[in-house]
Amino acid sequence: MSLRRRITGAAALAVAAVAVTLGVTGYLSTRSHLVGELQQELRERAAPYLQPHSSVRGGSGSGGIGALRPATGPSVPPAPPLGGAPGYFQFVHPNGTVVAGSGGTPELPVDTRALEIAKRARGSLFTTATVRGTHVEVLTVGDPYDHDAVEVALPLTAVDSVLRSLSLTYGLLVGGGILLAGVLGALIARSALAPIERFSEQTERVTSALDDPHRLDETGASELRRLAASFNQTLDALERSIQAQRHLIADASHELRTPMAALRSNIQIFLDAHRLPVEERKGLQHAIIAELDELTQLVADVVELARGSAPSEHTEPIELNQIVSDAVARAQRRSGQLEFRLELEPTVIINAPDRVSRSIANVIDNARKWSPPDGQIDVRLRDGVLCVRDHGPGFNDHDLQHVFDRFYRAEEARRMPGSGLGLAIVKQAAEAHGGFAQAANAPDGGAMLRISFGSSTGPSERTQPEAATAPAPR
Repeated sequence: MSLRRRITGAAALAVAAVAVTLGVTGYLSTRSHLVGELQQELRERAAPYLQPHSSVRGGSGSGGIGALRPATGPSVPPAPPLGGAPGYFQFVHPNGTVVAGSGGTPELPVDTRALEIAKRARGSLFTTATVRGTHVEVLTVGDPYDHDAVEVALPLTAVDSVLRSLSLTYGLLVGGGILLAGVLGALIARSALAPIERFSEQTERVTSALDDPHRLDETGASELRRLAASFNQTLDALERSIQAQRHLIADASHELRTPMAALRSNIQIFLDAHRLPVEERKGLQHAIIAELDELTQLVADVVELARGSAPSEHTEPIELNQIVSDAVARAQRRSGQLEFRLELEPTVIINAPDRVSRSIANVIDNARKWSPPDGQIDVRLRDGVLCVRDHGPGFNDHDLQHVFDRFYRAEEARRMPGSGLGLAIVKQAAEAHGGFAQAANAPDGGAMLRISFGSSTGPSERTQPEAATAPAPR
């Protein structure tokens, strides 16, 4: 169901509910008032038959039947036929005998409740009945003086006529109100949805031409302005994502071109390797393997970056201090005289082990690459934050803001192997689970990288032996 129909239906239903409630309330209130007046009149008509020593039934309280006027006091008129304006009455004796006030045949039905009142000679009861086609209201009241009960009836003909007219009037009003509510609901829905329809048309035009960036006009009601602003923010994020993908593809194509061209050239030469001396042939083989390794590493880095900063589906508790220790041990084996000083606090985090291991390895390798052969690298893990500091030349001021950019390489780094993706992978892995990656120059020289992979869950159960007890300087 469309939103327009829902609004129309809701408006019509709301008005219909109010109209029905008012109609039913008005009908019941009027009926209660009319019936109440009739019941009060019945009480007044029954009063003369309930006075002491004024029985219209002459004789003692045994209930004998006699003349139709009291022995003393004002005379009581004889009961008229059923349905007459003055009403109709009859007497119910405890033994079940029913005597009509007019001396004829009793007309009103007598049930067990009326007999119970006659036996107790007290209490009252209002009932309705239909006698000879006439709808009547009946009052049964106990007579404590004659020890029986008096039943007085008045016709409901006038009341029923008024209620029928009233129900027809209320029915027409409710029906007209529902129809009017439907028309007004349709108009309200059309007026309310007009800005949304214009908004939808604008979004369709904008999203159909993402290469030609446009934004929605943030005008109109406050809700629509907020919606337009939110949509524009979404478009900005989408545009940045598309641009990042395009840059990644362009940069990857550019970076892949050089190793692939070199590999192609070496393979072509290797096809005629039988003409080369043995030593040159071995050197060519090593060059091809090195280029394949470089190409494989570059492709792996590009694939890792293509995953984006979304959290990994597979996460588990991992000992960050152990991963750092293992990465340092591997780097130590490839570093010769390079010295590592560790200060590792046992730390457990919830993350993807492969992402964290790769990121830490990239940070350690970056520090190793920029350190002098006999230099020192300080590695510290405290409060879930990994700090790696080398004693190399540090970052140039204009390079600091681009340290974690994809494929960015400083002037000095272009002469070294690598693709410029290592630290970009580090930042992406850190931010995937709410962490951060920061770069700065140490006050006394060298570069310093601070990495957090999100909040830690607590200390590791194992303690990590340190390579040196001296704290890493800031």
